[in-house]
Amino acid sequence: MNRILLNGAWQAREKGTNESIPARVPGSIFLDLLAAKKIDDPFFGLNEKQCPQVFEKDWIFSRQFDVPGQLLECERIFLEFDGIDTIAEIFLNGKKIAQIDNMHRRYRFEVKQHLRRTAEARQNLLEIHISSPTRYVTPLNQTHHLKSPIQAIQGGPYLRKCASSFGWDWGPQIPDMGIWRDVRLCGFSGARIKDVLIRQDHAERHVDVNCRIKLENLSGEPFRLNARLFDPDGNAVAECEEETVETVLLKLPVKNPKLWYPNGYGHQPLYTLQIDLMDSSDVLDSYEKKIGLRKLGVEQKPDEFGRTFTVVVNECPIFCRGANWIPSDNFLPRNTAEKYQFLIKSAAEVNFNMLRVWGGGIYEDDAFYNLCDEYGILVWQDFMFSCAIYPIDESFAENVKLEAIDNIRRLRHHPCLALWCGNNEMEWGWVEWGWSQEYAAEWKAGYSRMFEKMLPEICAEEDPDRLYWQSSPSSGGQFDQPNDESRGDGHYWQVWHGRKPFTAYREHYFRFMSEFGFESFPSIKTIKAFAPENELNFFSRVMENHQKNSAGNELIFYYISKIFRLPATFENQIYISQLLQAEAIRFGVEHWRRNRDRCMGTLYWQFNDCWSVASWASIDFFGRWKALQYFARRFFQPILVSAQETETSIELHVSNETRSRFEGELKWRLMDDAGVLKRGTEQIALEKLSTRCFAQLNFAHELAGEKKYSTWLAFSLKQGSSVIGTGSTIFVPYKHFNFRQPDIEARITESGGVQEIEIISKTYAKFVELDFETRDAIFSDNYFDLIPGEPRTVRVAVKGISAEQIKKELLIRSLYDAQR
Repeated sequence: MNRILLNGAWQAREKGTNESIPARVPGSIFLDLLAAKKIDDPFFGLNEKQCPQVFEKDWIFSRQFDVPGQLLECERIFLEFDGIDTIAEIFLNGKKIAQIDNMHRRYRFEVKQHLRRTAEARQNLLEIHISSPTRYVTPLNQTHHLKSPIQAIQGGPYLRKCASSFGWDWGPQIPDMGIWRDVRLCGFSGARIKDVLIRQDHAERHVDVNCRIKLENLSGEPFRLNARLFDPDGNAVAECEEETVETVLLKLPVKNPKLWYPNGYGHQPLYTLQIDLMDSSDVLDSYEKKIGLRKLGVEQKPDEFGRTFTVVVNECPIFCRGANWIPSDNFLPRNTAEKYQFLIKSAAEVNFNMLRVWGGGIYEDDAFYNLCDEYGILVWQDFMFSCAIYPIDESFAENVKLEAIDNIRRLRHHPCLALWCGNNEMEWGWVEWGWSQEYAAEWKAGYSRMFEKMLPEICAEEDPDRLYWQSSPSSGGQFDQPNDESRGDGHYWQVWHGRKPFTAYREHYFRFMSEFGFESFPSIKTIKAFAPENELNFFSRVMENHQKNSAGNELIFYYISKIFRLPATFENQIYISQLLQAEAIRFGVEHWRRNRDRCMGTLYWQFNDCWSVASWASIDFFGRWKALQYFARRFFQPILVSAQETETSIELHVSNETRSRFEGELKWRLMDDAGVLKRGTEQIALEKLSTRCFAQLNFAHELAGEKKYSTWLAFSLKQGSSVIGTGSTIFVPYKHFNFRQPDIEARITESGGVQEIEIISKTYAKFVELDFETRDAIFSDNYFDLIPGEPRTVRVAVKGISAEQIKKELLIRSLYDAQR
């Protein structure tokens, strides 16, 4: 195969004008205008409101290029686009090649007859005319309104485009346009590799890797295919070679395979599969992928609670721990490999083993899935449909069919890919949101054709070894009680939207909790990047514009009033909002982990942000970890000690998400400002992949009267000399507890470029936060509790700064400081 990339420097201009600006591919019109200083940053202040002057226009992207003679000699030459956003006409040397309307698809057009040779006087000219998405969908939606989120520009479902770019309850209304993925010319002669389907057969200490290879053969003559498999160290472990005209199955047997496991359950060894297509003397085409050897399925079988929903990898039932993923930048070409690396590494570091790629975004870049393979992050992959009613005509369905086939073939070799899901919350919408009453029966039937017939049939053909799940939440489709706690997966939003207390999570036992969440404000440093000083108030115009949930700020302050005292300063209100979020999700996760086997997954909403905003994310747009991200490191750790408290009693549970038996020491102390009131120690043993209550304690006497407002329980779990986990809990709302000034002190030392901060408090200190006023850093622990006189050591790596300077810049805050 001969290929040349057509990325890099292009030109862009508004259609109907002659003034061009420099453009980049991959890129977008907003990024090009921003780079050319033609617009202000759309994410700053109220600038989002000026964006229609860009997305309501049509734009032309163009570039000139030469074609090497070797490429021109190929029998067939194709122009390939990995992604155009979204409605576009493609012209090559003045000839219209195609018209397209799906940003989720890759396109390939034969163009040899339209190319100019390098020796000719003029270069080749490629032009992409991209039309306004809103001027396309608005008249269609006025003719027949299709339901979509109220925070979005209406009409989005008519277009196969990133749904959240039209707006969501955490995202701006900035539908972008541009050539957002690679462009190339590709030529071949004789034959090329058209498709490869990789399947695995697992037996004891043996795996057969079966490769079904399809060719596009121009000659009709047989060609040789050679397949080799290399282990993670680069050693060849299997090889097979055969001739074929069109399709062949090559088997690669692997003895004593190194199996791939999700994060926390084992290692992630990746093998390299290399396939070469050859004629008598040359390699005509090659295919190379990293694969993981693993057996994966989703077990659904009857039990005492209903029907299980358990991801099983290599016969190991996995408790899935993670969050929902959205596009990490509204301007998609800024989602670089470095940004993916930071986010996926951040997920793995806090013990995630699953991310759900939510259906209102995009099928992510290859770099995302490669990193999930490397870090052991399973992927729940939605098809790109969410919270809306979509067209039901045949042309729309055919477009979706090609989109699905394209993305399944691109992603199915990844060991991280756990399942395909038809859509987000649309079955739920038909059953409980009034859609069935608002729309004629043919629309509901159209939903069934797409999500319960067409997509499962495509998945069965293109990726037969993975589960297709009809919707999320779902009990298995056919509009049969989606969100039924006894089967399938669930979304629970009564904590937050329904104003239920955090303890309400403990009343529900979903088999797999795939969405639940709570909002908070981002870091003050992030807020200052989009809001001027005079707008630093949560009810200012700018702050309200960066809060897309209409009741969001009100709900945050409602929950503050129930749990915390109202802080006096803007900065402390941000801090308290993040504690609210972290505590809410902790209540849910710890409860469902205490009920392992009944519940086998918790994915909170949401992991990341697409712009600077108040949202449900645990990492904000600039990559700053919120309190929730640090909490996740603790409540998702493989061996967890957790407390379930009532007014005067408490249970201490230990959950073991490892493949080994755990033995350790569980300690607890009931304390007040004077010291220890009561204590206990228990040597515990817990089987692998299990959970158990080890202590049931009643403190009715010790907490009588006013005592409960100054008494807390501290607990810890150790294995040998290693502390596995610690925690503390109180028995009244934080707003009523008698916290005293902690007088926290910090001692800082440095070794090998890592600073160690030893923190100690004179009194009980809750939710101790470490930060710097201007610097960004990720601490080994944060938002933790301090027991009087008991030091805690936190590590942080800040380059080019002394321990003395760290001490000067370090900011320490506890709940006492925020509530006084």
